[in-house]
Amino acid sequence: MKRLFPAAILFLFMALAATRAQAAGDPARGAALYAEDCSACHTADADQRGPHHRGLFNRPAGSVPGFEYSDALRDAGFTWTDQLLDAWLTDPEALLPGQDMNVSVEEAQDRADLIAYLKTLQP
Repeated sequence: MKRLFPAAILFLFMALAATRAQAAGDPARGAALYAEDCSACHTADADQRGPHHRGLFNRPAGSVPGFEYSDALRDAGFTWTDQLLDAWLTDPEALLPGQDMNVSVEEAQDRADLIAYLKTLQP
């Protein structure tokens, strides 16, 4: 048992390190994913079917002036952070029932890369 404990600690450390590396995100890959998967509804600077994304982080949800949000998003009462955006991209309806975005991003690394890219759009 004493011999297994250090190996278990090492395994746990390596698993956590891999998760952190994945969570870091690659903004260049995120830009490519954004162009491929998000640009039908969003741009960095202009509202389209979805609101613009420049300045998304630390912005209250549902607060872009002039954009017509669902009641659910307009009344969400939270500010966009990495964690909330990850939950949103994982399953928008689970995070906020009644919202209008019915697209999710299944892969954790894709979400991390998109979030890293969106962070480059801060003013």
